[in-house]
Amino acid sequence: MRSRTIEISVGAFMLTGILALAFLAIQVSGINIHDSNRDTYKLYAHFSNASGLAERAKITVAGVVIGRVTHIVLDPKDNRAKVEMAIQKNVNYLTLDSIAAIQTAGILGEKYISISVGGDADVLKDGSEIVDTQSALVLEDLISKVLTSMGSKKDQ
Repeated sequence: MRSRTIEISVGAFMLTGILALAFLAIQVSGINIHDSNRDTYKLYAHFSNASGLAERAKITVAGVVIGRVTHIVLDPKDNRAKVEMAIQKNVNYLTLDSIAAIQTAGILGEKYISISVGGDADVLKDGSEIVDTQSALVLEDLISKVLTSMGSKKDQ
């Protein structure tokens, strides 16, 4: 009887541990159980380089997450990346002259979109496009430029 009690308590402990790991995995991944599309609206932005930006990347204003990237495609009209963003409906103050920039969390961290709100009186509505954008800074390109400039200084 005593060994049966131990087996049940060990099983309950293991089940609790597995459930805790599953909960943490869901929290870290950013998956929402409820339908998040009904309390958001769509905005679009075109970037000449969206390198490293992925779907489900966060969108921030002043460091506060206000939405997620929902879709990234190549626009055949201008050969730029068209990014679709789902913004929380309570964030209804993004103005027409807002600036969307692809930023990096830390030196080698994840890419996200940071929006700087402008001073225009008119606000962006569902389906609007943020016109002023700043593309991603690609670390490899930056290193290449530095090495090239160092090489040209040696030749002189």
